[in-house]
Amino acid sequence: MKYDFDKIIERRGTGAIKTDVLKERYGRDDLTALWVADMDFETPEFITDALKKRLEHSLFGYTAEPEEYWPTVMKWIEDHHQWKVEREWITYIPGIVKGIGMVINAMLEKDDKVIIQPPVYHPFRLIPQGNRHEVVYNPLHENEDGSYSMDFDNLEAVCDDRCRLLILSNPHNPAGIVWPRETLERLASFCHSRGIIVISDEIHCDMALYGNKHIPFASISPEAAACSITFGAPSKTFNIAGIVSSYAIVPSEALRERFFGWLHANEMNAAPMFSPIATIAAFRDGEEWRQQMLRYVEGNIDWLCTFCTENMPQIKPLKPQASFLVWLDCRALGLGHDDLVDLFVNKARLALNDGETFNPGGQGFMRLNVAVPRSVLREAMERLMKQISPSIERDTFDSQA
Repeated sequence: MKYDFDKIIERRGTGAIKTDVLKERYGRDDLTALWVADMDFETPEFITDALKKRLEHSLFGYTAEPEEYWPTVMKWIEDHHQWKVEREWITYIPGIVKGIGMVINAMLEKDDKVIIQPPVYHPFRLIPQGNRHEVVYNPLHENEDGSYSMDFDNLEAVCDDRCRLLILSNPHNPAGIVWPRETLERLASFCHSRGIIVISDEIHCDMALYGNKHIPFASISPEAAACSITFGAPSKTFNIAGIVSSYAIVPSEALRERFFGWLHANEMNAAPMFSPIATIAAFRDGEEWRQQMLRYVEGNIDWLCTFCTENMPQIKPLKPQASFLVWLDCRALGLGHDDLVDLFVNKARLALNDGETFNPGGQGFMRLNVAVPRSVLREAMERLMKQISPSIERDTFDSQA
């Protein structure tokens, strides 16, 4: 079956954060929304059909998890990432960002510190700070080609005996990095030797692009398994973020006893009715849809990179190795923060994520969500180009459609 990713779905008026809070977030609501990290592709029918089937029953009382729930998740992980997860290692959690907060509350003492690696997803900073923990920055090293690598010399320098948690974005958001095995091995060795727990946020793990291969952090080594808590979900890959379907995987019995015990004591580990239904359908029936979606996203990224090179070279997209999020280097425009935001929002009428929200290293960048119909992406980039290079006529890029 061929799926239609060119179909435009009107989301305004549905409560979608991406479209329905534009006025609140950006000061105007006439923007093309390319910010929130969900896709504008229609949620596949094999998921909606499974949900509709359950909705046909007229009673929605308390429910138990279906027997096939966790075996389906575990099989998907083993088939796609060659990581054999034991049943006792895995449990439901009500969201990955919430899960970070739960780990902090369950595992850290009052004065413990949290390490993050900016530029990185901003809740990695906000959640620890909101729970009154100091955040320690271990900035990524920007390479000459615009890519990033971990800075272990800096990590050694900034880490003290109060650092007890490191939050790893794997694959990395916003830079789309699929971390090499050697990097993960070195990080695991460092953290394990110092008693640092690693939360590995692997929400984008099933969206590796261009032949790249995601490696689960906990699968790297016995040291990684002993010090890590992995978070995952089908929500990004199958566009069901509104159906909270996250899970935690903890191979270490010692960590599991503390974290799973906290979840159980606070009744945070029971999946609501529709989460298992959507998850089972996604992981059982979704491989062909996933493959077609990834090829379409790759096509959007390739189109974007060519368009920027030929029409607005001042903006340099970092080609992601995973996910539908593209980190745009806008520093060559020579604009300050407020002027850069004004260019995108008030002149081009585009809602992207401001790079500065991703903590140090995000200045002069914007994050673009390309999981949209190509016609939407093209129209958005045309508007931006006309604001950057007003003299360029439309016919110079018509052939790129």
